[in-house]
Amino acid sequence: MSTCSARIAGIGFWSEGLPDWPAARDFATGGALSDAAARRPSPRLLAPNERRRAPESVAVALQVALAACEAAGRDPKALPSVFASGHGDFAITDYMCETLANEPRAISPTRFHNSVHNAAAGYWTIGSGCMMTTTAISAGRATFAEGLLEALVQLGDGADAVLLVAYDITAVGPLATMTDSRGLLGGALVLASDEDRGDAGPRLRATRVDVAAPAGAGPLASLRHDNAMAPMLPLFDALATHDRRVLLDAGPGRALRVEIDHA
Repeated sequence: MSTCSARIAGIGFWSEGLPDWPAARDFATGGALSDAAARRPSPRLLAPNERRRAPESVAVALQVALAACEAAGRDPKALPSVFASGHGDFAITDYMCETLANEPRAISPTRFHNSVHNAAAGYWTIGSGCMMTTTAISAGRATFAEGLLEALVQLGDGADAVLLVAYDITAVGPLATMTDSRGLLGGALVLASDEDRGDAGPRLRATRVDVAAPAGAGPLASLRHDNAMAPMLPLFDALATHDRRVLLDAGPGRALRVEIDHA
């Protein structure tokens, strides 16, 4: 396939002990985890009551999405978005399956509302007042690579900038025997077209190649290897440490080769 390119205008990140991108970048270059960091994100985009009720998947997605927009100096209302999650909300899916099997009349309308895979995208568009298009993607371990590719294709199709949001949470119940995922992990990028004249930022070029991507070995990838969205972490490690090339898992025998110009 041909190469797609973009400028990284803004970055958002959240995980336990690493509540933002500066903390994650410092950890990747030799820093420590924060003992004082909150154990759950609290996205300012939602009203306090909604913030408390929002499931963890929504909370971490909105936290990093808003952080990336603010870092890029972009109005969230103006950005089309791609929300990438390999599994959506494990806890709500487990609840739905168990309740439907044992007592279907007891299904919570609120949890049913949050069970759809694009729930985080819906909360984002409502909370930010965004009327631009949004896409929800799930592709197992290839989810982040395919989400990144989708965002790059949208840029190539004429979008000025696109917000990419990736996240997964802890697996519970029988689902945990099929997919081992622990903790909360979210990352977001505001990707701008090469013609964008905003402030300078790293530029990336992505090409899909027929090779298997190795497991990430950087500090962030090693720390959060047990989350289902861990395949995104080699890129965030590279952005933090100024590595120039990574391979992202894009499916069996396939990788997305990402070359980064940090200048």
